[in-house]
Amino acid sequence: MEKTKRLANGSEMPRLGLGVWRVEEKDATNSVQWAIESGYHLIDTAAVYKNEKGVGEGIRVAGIKREELFVTTKLWNADQGYESAHKAFDESLERLGLDYVDLYLIHWPVEGKFNDSWRAMEEIYESGRAKAIGVSNFHQHHIEELMRTAKIKPMVDQIELHPTLTQVALREYLTQAGIAVEAWSPLGQGKILQNPTLVAIGEKHQKTAAQVIIRWHLQSDIIVIPKSVHEERIKENFDVFDFELSDAEMEQIDGLNINERLGADPDNFDF
Repeated sequence: MEKTKRLANGSEMPRLGLGVWRVEEKDATNSVQWAIESGYHLIDTAAVYKNEKGVGEGIRVAGIKREELFVTTKLWNADQGYESAHKAFDESLERLGLDYVDLYLIHWPVEGKFNDSWRAMEEIYESGRAKAIGVSNFHQHHIEELMRTAKIKPMVDQIELHPTLTQVALREYLTQAGIAVEAWSPLGQGKILQNPTLVAIGEKHQKTAAQVIIRWHLQSDIIVIPKSVHEERIKENFDVFDFELSDAEMEQIDGLNINERLGADPDNFDF
């Protein structure tokens, strides 16, 4: 399996990375360092996570060449709008201690604001300070609304996605539109790690349920960013390139879907 996915603009994005949602600043530094040392090249953060400084410090401590890393951050809802998006991006870069990010995302589809935010993001992209731009938590109709004024199509849509929320229709739309699918909360926030189907498949391959889920994402052409603050778990989550799920096993996992959303619905959120 290729370890990167080519985005619509030709950028190569790693298919497996580290997420740092709900990770304290001090823990983010260690987690990022451990991840890079374990072979990860994709790190995903956001302004609202309040750990961009810690992520930047982890990158520096790890000592990896900047061009070998793919760093994502996101524009928070309170900062949406044309001028405020430009300002928020500058502040994120400063906290990260970087000259550019590899991917900048609109975090949520704030009604009446995301088109103006996108105009700023297009300018940021054209300046070279974001090598790719995209969205997060956008349904199909949000993207269609965005495209009414956009010059550049989003390259990625990062959405809640795991075996109990497979979002097949949205994934099909994104694939047809040439927009890469990325999963947040790919392990269902740990709630499905005891699922008998996943445990049994893992036993067959001498892997954990978490490794099975990550592999399912990869084989489904989904970019995936599991989170952990534990060094051994971070290493374990990356150890998924030496086995393959059969078509039958993939179907079994697909069959676990119950449309169970653990986060907010992008059509109904109040933050």
